[in-house]
Amino acid sequence: MDEKTEELRDIFMDVTDESTVTERQEESHGSLSSEAEVEERLREVVARMRDRYDFGTTLTDEELVTVVRGFYAGDSDADIARELDDESLGKTVSRARIDLHLLRETDFDAPFDLDELRELLEDEVTNAEAAEQLDVSESTVRKYRRVVETEQERLTVSDQFRDEFENILKDRELTDRMTEEAQKDGLEDATEGMETNVSF
Repeated sequence: MDEKTEELRDIFMDVTDESTVTERQEESHGSLSSEAEVEERLREVVARMRDRYDFGTTLTDEELVTVVRGFYAGDSDADIARELDDESLGKTVSRARIDLHLLRETDFDAPFDLDELRELLEDEVTNAEAAEQLDVSESTVRKYRRVVETEQERLTVSDQFRDEFENILKDRELTDRMTEEAQKDGLEDATEGMETNVSF
């Protein structure tokens, strides 16, 4: 039972000397997704992705969950790196985010036409050959090659993993709203009919 629920219980007990609503609240609260359950479900999706794909990230599954949460909270890679207590992790977060199929529009802002890179990759050219033809560095080719390959991975599984992340976080958001509304309704029910005696 969290602090707010305890406060509601105390108010209700003071007003009615009954505990039936508190019992119902405890039962309903137990059926809602807890923060620990959300964390575990996100970790399970991350672990399945790590098993299936060749992750280049050095981050742990727990840290990758932080990346997922930050991405859906609208945080930048730098913000997520700060959340991980290491601002130097900006590039690491970016690579990890791409491993997790969490692409941003800015990931496609290449200094060349990505369709050209897609065609070169279909022809199975090396990074060095692609770099020469696109007149960019090999590191730039590696960066956007990962974006293109991740885009293809997403299409292959019909964005399955992103859908799972979103569903888990939407469930949590819905749970938070339901809990907030239940607490609000409980407070209103508990205080209904109370006389306000304020002297100035």
